[in-house]
Amino acid sequence: MGAAWTALALSLKVACTATAINLVLGVAVGYLLARRRFPGRDLLDSILTLPMVMPPTVLGYYLLVVLGRKSAFGAWLEDTFGIHLIFTWQGAVIAASIVAFPLVLKPARAAFEAIDGRLEDAARVLGLSEWAVFFRVTLPLAWRGILAGVLLAFARALGEFGATLMVAGSIPGRTQTLSIAVYEAVQAGQDDVANLLVIITSVVCIAVLLTAGRLAPGHTAGH
Repeated sequence: MGAAWTALALSLKVACTATAINLVLGVAVGYLLARRRFPGRDLLDSILTLPMVMPPTVLGYYLLVVLGRKSAFGAWLEDTFGIHLIFTWQGAVIAASIVAFPLVLKPARAAFEAIDGRLEDAARVLGLSEWAVFFRVTLPLAWRGILAGVLLAFARALGEFGATLMVAGSIPGRTQTLSIAVYEAVQAGQDDVANLLVIITSVVCIAVLLTAGRLAPGHTAGH
């Protein structure tokens, strides 16, 4: 059973790190897409949304091509910084971040677009800088939608399987996340371990989804 808790700890580490990355990038890009009009905006939005519809194994293959030692970027990382991402927990973080990113981006953009621009204009008239307007007006008004998206992204990152397996593999104690451990346990006929992991995963995901539902814009008590 110790391997099960190790896999859980690693999954939480990967999911929390990926969620933190997506919180920063998702809010920044969501704000950009909501507030700025520029050539190629719709194309950029479509590309960033691709992980929602593209098979995770395909994303994993793309990551292998980009981050592998034979790629120009992968070779540059290794030669310059000594960084090798394939078959590491950091590689699992990258895979989980990309797969879960649209779940932060879409709610963040929708939350920003739903804000009455007159409130922000009033803050500017009062002399607030753009940074102050964002942190004191825009972000507080959009936080419920953003947090709901972040929770969904955390649940998605926690359960990520395909892309993570392609990029990080299944090394017990190093890259074997919860979902991969379930697969390995089933393959090995360890039903007790598989059942424990499935129960843990289900409880965590249900708790996250319930919380996200309560935070979603428009939710009211009793619904």
